[in-house]
Amino acid sequence: MTLIHHVITGSGRPIVFVHGFACAHSDWDAQVAHLSARHQTIAVDLRGHGASPGSPDECSIERYGADVAEVLQAIALPPAVLVGHSMGCRVVVEAGLQAPECTAGVILVDGSQFAPAMRATLREAFAAPEGYPNLIRRWFQEMFTAKSDPTVVASVVERAGRLPQPIGKKVLLDLVRYDVDCLTTSLAGLHVPLMAVQTTYSDEKRERRTMTKGQATPYLDMLRGGTPSVRIEIVEDTLHFPQIDEPDQSNALIESFLAMLPAWRSGSRT
Repeated sequence: MTLIHHVITGSGRPIVFVHGFACAHSDWDAQVAHLSARHQTIAVDLRGHGASPGSPDECSIERYGADVAEVLQAIALPPAVLVGHSMGCRVVVEAGLQAPECTAGVILVDGSQFAPAMRATLREAFAAPEGYPNLIRRWFQEMFTAKSDPTVVASVVERAGRLPQPIGKKVLLDLVRYDVDCLTTSLAGLHVPLMAVQTTYSDEKRERRTMTKGQATPYLDMLRGGTPSVRIEIVEDTLHFPQIDEPDQSNALIESFLAMLPAWRSGSRT
């Protein structure tokens, strides 16, 4: 079995990091650097992303989840905390469902849930001349704030534009399918501690906006409805990449989640 590309750093109880759409494992560099002194970190590249090859027909949320589950099982990890960003939120939920024996907890970083109408919106954008690249460029530029490092922003936007269009179009439409048909049910079937670190929401114009403490959104309401025990943390004054723009806050929240897991409190490295 050929595993997707993954980078293992450090030793101790494992944490698996899963990137979002048109991204790569390096988005988690700040978390790996901080946490690998006490934990084993595994950062993956999903099919068609980063150093993992893939064709459009291989790219779906379920297949991505199976790929992450196969990494967990192949390297014989003890139960791991799975951390997903954006699209990766769906992937870690799927991985947790497919490998429950390998999953100690799940952290969702700025997740969302597309509405059915998004399918028509995407198809219309794809049909326009230069519609797909223009959409991707605009979306990713809107994922950062004025205080973000311009060099990092340019790199992330450029990387997103390199994702082959057939893969990008397939994955975006599959995201809508999964959100509409599966996400709520999948979350309800995930019987491990869950934390959502939320930074943005979409307004009535479908524009990404920063959040404030205590703010409710349809996505967070969905999480609470399906998983009443979910812990929700809002990071203010940032946009879609808190792990890059607010690494200290992101690291502290991850560590606080790890500390509340019963099996991790002893500090055991096995």
